[in-house]
Amino acid sequence: MRPPVEAEILAPSFPGLARWVNVATLRMDKQLGRPVLVEFWDFCRVNSLRTIPYLQAWHERYADDGLRVIGIHASGFEASADIDEVRAAVERLGITYPVLIDAELKAAEAYGIEGWPSRYLWDRESRLFDFHFGEGAYADTELAIQELLGVERELVAPVRATDEPGILLPAQTADQFGAWSGPYEAGGVWAVLSGSGVVHANGNEIAVTHPGCYPLIEHEHHTTGVLELRVGDGVSCEAVCFTPGIAPTD
Repeated sequence: MRPPVEAEILAPSFPGLARWVNVATLRMDKQLGRPVLVEFWDFCRVNSLRTIPYLQAWHERYADDGLRVIGIHASGFEASADIDEVRAAVERLGITYPVLIDAELKAAEAYGIEGWPSRYLWDRESRLFDFHFGEGAYADTELAIQELLGVERELVAPVRATDEPGILLPAQTADQFGAWSGPYEAGGVWAVLSGSGVVHANGNEIAVTHPGCYPLIEHEHHTTGVLELRVGDGVSCEAVCFTPGIAPTD
């Protein structure tokens, strides 16, 4: 989404004492002369996990053209608040672009983010050029990147069918707090888990070895179902989350 033409929104500075991964440190005022894509994320939020392949692909495709991709990790769960666990998640997820650990949520406050993920594309003068809240709009973001860089290339292919531009998806069940069980409508069911042990979801056993968002159930299409979740000893569940699915054609 483009900001109003008459608006001139400048990029906030990064917190001065913030910790970084994959880079020593960065300052926004030192990025003048290059486009900067900033995305707020949380490794315990499935919506963030589903956007990472696009961020990684844009970093690999456009870094040599001048694009700087920066992930700002702003935890929304206790399970993802530990700095060492953030570093471990960055490595586990194969993220190679710079990541700022916004442990005190100072960057999130400065940006006024509206959930996870929140994506901001700044032009060469650090003015807001494009933004998007939530999943999706990947083609729009990449076209905006290409416009700022003055390049034209085939866009990154959709990672999943639900990412196809313009597709209409049935609304899934809202996220639920704690170790929730009950009826739902969605394409997939996930849980925010930490500790060490196992959980059982509709008879399937899932091993928990680190904090994160774990897939419990995956459907081929948008489906109605009933989740029966049992959390074993040594494991904590902060939330149950749902991802969209395409409506069945029959």
